[in-house]
Amino acid sequence: MAAPTEEPSRLALPATLVEVAGNRLRDAILSGELAPGEKIIEEQLCADFGISRAPLREALRRLAQQGLVEHLPRRGSRVTEWSPTDILQLFELRNVLERHAIESALPLADLDRDLEPVRAALEQMDASSDVLSLDDAHRAFHAAVVGLAKNRQLDIALEPILLKLQLPMARNMREEARQHAGPGRRHRPGAADEGIGRHKAILSALETNDPAAVVTAIRDHGHLHYLGLAP
Repeated sequence: MAAPTEEPSRLALPATLVEVAGNRLRDAILSGELAPGEKIIEEQLCADFGISRAPLREALRRLAQQGLVEHLPRRGSRVTEWSPTDILQLFELRNVLERHAIESALPLADLDRDLEPVRAALEQMDASSDVLSLDDAHRAFHAAVVGLAKNRQLDIALEPILLKLQLPMARNMREEARQHAGPGRRHRPGAADEGIGRHKAILSALETNDPAAVVTAIRDHGHLHYLGLAP
């Protein structure tokens, strides 16, 4: 029996070109080079990247699934612009899922083993030298916290929320990096001690194996700081 054939459109899009275009666009968006609400000029990007429209549009489609890009009927694409209300609602949803996960998972039977993915993600956050690796590590941290519940449906529900929070979190971490970088120091996202410190507080709370302590640490670390409502 002959192997099933793929869609012609998929065969025409080399994955490497799509990935390169997607990563470059994601980096431009998360670094602030492309601002929220800014129109994406496909012709210019094709020229800059040295690619045709097919892989660029596939990359834009994937970024739209992540909540970084939005398509406008008959007007092309632009960088997603979340309102403060949108952002607050996303943080609240993440908080609800994380609280449910913690209350389901704790106390943990083997703290050292179970917390390994959380520690690994935090170490990667601390070591990150660019916005893409920091964002990946940040999402991995929160995914690992929810993953403690070993609830597949909870993991699936969390993923799109974390993806949509990439943009506001990247802006927040850039601001913290600028505030903490001293004169002459490079604005490295991983150098934002305040942001890393809040995530270390979550790990420290997890190490107590006390659900109430973890829920408090999670509640205190997120959206209030982003929206400027907490010190």
